[in-house]
Amino acid sequence: MEKLALKEKIGYALGDGAANIAWRGVATFLFIFYTDVFGINPAAVGVLMLIARFGDGIIDIVMGVICDRTNSKYGKFRPWILWTAIPLGITLSLLFTSPKFGPTGKIVYAYATYLLFFFVYTANNIPYGALMAVMTPDDKERTSLGSYRMVGAFTGGMVVQGALLFLVLHFGNINPVIAIDKLDSKNYEVTVSTEKEVKNVNIKTRHGIALFAWKEPVKSDTLNVPTHGKSFSMEAQKKYSFIVSGEENLLAKDITIIDQKRGYSNAIYLLSVFLSLFLMVTFATTKERVQPPKEQKTTLGRDLKDLVRNRPWIILLVIGLLFNVYNSIKQGIVVIYFSHYLHNQLLAASYMVGLMLASIAGAMITSPLGKRFGKRNLFIYALIFSGVVNALLVFCNPNNLTAIFTIGIISEFAAAIFPTLFFAMLGDAADYSEFKNGRRATGLVYSAGSFATKFGGGIAGAIIGFVLAAFKYNGQDAAAIQGAVPGIIMLMSWIPTIITILAAGVMTLYPLNQKKMDEITIELVNRRAQAQ
Repeated sequence: MEKLALKEKIGYALGDGAANIAWRGVATFLFIFYTDVFGINPAAVGVLMLIARFGDGIIDIVMGVICDRTNSKYGKFRPWILWTAIPLGITLSLLFTSPKFGPTGKIVYAYATYLLFFFVYTANNIPYGALMAVMTPDDKERTSLGSYRMVGAFTGGMVVQGALLFLVLHFGNINPVIAIDKLDSKNYEVTVSTEKEVKNVNIKTRHGIALFAWKEPVKSDTLNVPTHGKSFSMEAQKKYSFIVSGEENLLAKDITIIDQKRGYSNAIYLLSVFLSLFLMVTFATTKERVQPPKEQKTTLGRDLKDLVRNRPWIILLVIGLLFNVYNSIKQGIVVIYFSHYLHNQLLAASYMVGLMLASIAGAMITSPLGKRFGKRNLFIYALIFSGVVNALLVFCNPNNLTAIFTIGIISEFAAAIFPTLFFAMLGDAADYSEFKNGRRATGLVYSAGSFATKFGGGIAGAIIGFVLAAFKYNGQDAAAIQGAVPGIIMLMSWIPTIITILAAGVMTLYPLNQKKMDEITIELVNRRAQAQ
């Protein structure tokens, strides 16, 4: 059992870096893009994510079957990474494009592009995940490869979560004309205008502290409650005036007015180019080494029968679903939390970069911790620790930034262990199936990973949508946003924690400890040697 070269591990890791530019971009920013920029009701977005991802999760099983039956000079799984590299970048870009449609047209466009994106994502990610199981027959080497993979994944997530908001700021700049008249020490009249018509701009101060109220109430905001910024549409050459309070020595350079539609779209277009390039590097640097037994015949019915009798796989499917609900709720609410509770959206970028750095550290420590405690026990400890720590956010107010960052980073350090172990353990489940049944269906086994990720994200999106809708959240209505703050805090803190406690209980049923995996690995190596 040869050790994998560092070059191959890094090349493989770049593939999940690319996938997480897409996945984290969608999980973190698509909900707020749909509600605050595209103008879709949050409950409708929640239903969209639930329905679309459940349907797409079923397609994962089909893709796993297709991968196992793919035969090319490049292998079973690698060619799919190449074939989908450019289409994945294109479909991600379509998600963050906002054509000028009415309410029904927006829903139709959202469903069409969302389904198309996840169809292509499935065709890319199922083969990518399964590739790890056939790059090496050594389960410990797979755990090491899983650590590299997660470092790549979290680095890709850090790029998109850390850079996207600043790219939106850069690409969304409309170069407005800003005039400020000082009324007293902390109150100003701010008047803005632009040369071109711009739909859906957002105005606030760079520090996000000042409160904005219309000088004269407009139809879209008749209550005119002072809020930390306003979203509205600007006609060319028309002046818009606000009473701004709460910051001293306010200057024109302290006011930001961003075209969110153009900002989000152009930022995603740029990141999509890097996504496609990284996937091509993964294809070029990896190699498939583990093949199904030579005497194995392709029988779908037998493959499915083996799968549903694979107890480790069934448990991992449930675990993957639960921890992805946990992670997706946290990712999906963080920008809304920072925008509407802490009133500093750009600070969310620093927070997410901090979480990604913690995630990289967590992924790197997983392999040695897994050898010490065993993968199952480590998974249970990490679930409980991460969830309990995350619940402490319920006690934080907007002034407790140090506590918010500390709690989030500590919780995320443990949460990084979940996916690192999960994908390595799916390889163990594939080995278990071959050990027990004499047959191997790696792609089908790994379809659990993609199904759990997508459907878990769909459930999380639905939970976020329904909770926010229950609190009357409307991303384009400042007063409604403030009324939904209690729901935002719940989603950021204790609601995800419930999921981790449930997942820890399920993981106690997982049967493959390290002693059993050592026996399986030795037996399979001997079988393959005798078959040559």
